[in-house]
Amino acid sequence: MVRRFTWLLGGLALGFLSGCAVNPLTGQEELMFFSEDKDVELGDKYGPEIETALGGRFPDENLQKYVNRIGQRIARFCHRPDIAYHFTVVDQKMINAFAVPGGYVFITSGLLEKLESEAQLAAILGHEIGHIVARDTMAALSRQIGMTGLLAAAASMGGSGSGDLLAGTAFISGVLTLQYSREDEQAADGVGLTYMIQAGYDPQGAVDTMRVLEELQTIRPIEFFSTHPNPQNRVAYLAERIERRYSALDTLKMGKEEYEENVLAVLAEHAARNRPPGQRAPEDQKEEPAPPSATGS
Repeated sequence: MVRRFTWLLGGLALGFLSGCAVNPLTGQEELMFFSEDKDVELGDKYGPEIETALGGRFPDENLQKYVNRIGQRIARFCHRPDIAYHFTVVDQKMINAFAVPGGYVFITSGLLEKLESEAQLAAILGHEIGHIVARDTMAALSRQIGMTGLLAAAASMGGSGSGDLLAGTAFISGVLTLQYSREDEQAADGVGLTYMIQAGYDPQGAVDTMRVLEELQTIRPIEFFSTHPNPQNRVAYLAERIERRYSALDTLKMGKEEYEENVLAVLAEHAARNRPPGQRAPEDQKEEPAPPSATGS
């Protein structure tokens, strides 16, 4: 009975929503079961719940305004400036960022803590805007439609009650666990680089960001690469693209001092304020050198 219901729901959703769309970044047609209006509808409907699932809004409005200001500056130069974009820092130690359909970008405090400049932050936000513009999440749900996509589609067509709750849960889970393709990642890298440069940021920030993330990956697997699989030679192709297209540019912003003041200092203060009594700060937990041997020469 359940299987018959699944096929019935699938046929109904596909009958209403099937079609193709052109990816504005690649110019290629992609399978797409959702209209562009559905992106915004789903983002507005589930964005707040996704924020909660990620740990909630980081409790510093100056930090939120700073990140949002940079995000809005970049979004003005993207292929879809007509969308209302929302950039939010979530209080979450994992190292990741999420692009939700309809203009919602969430970046974790854990990722912000690892960056070192405004240009690096611009690289992350530009990359995530690229995923939104390309509709990568919706395209992936269309390719891997399953129950997650079908139930979300049914909900967006007017579902209510327990079915709507189940659809919302499935959609949120799908967004947070979705793995982009390496082709999606490379396209978002390229267009994100263009967006950040047009917004006035030094493209070296993109290279530096990927180096930081790849170095962290050598220590332990980080969440960013579980949802954003690392294309081969990522740092090399970003550096080559910058050399080939943007080597003549100068006086673009790196913004290390601004980032230190507006992000790193705020995160450090928040961590100190919330540290359990008696626990030492991470920088104070380094192993002290052994005292010199009494018999040493």
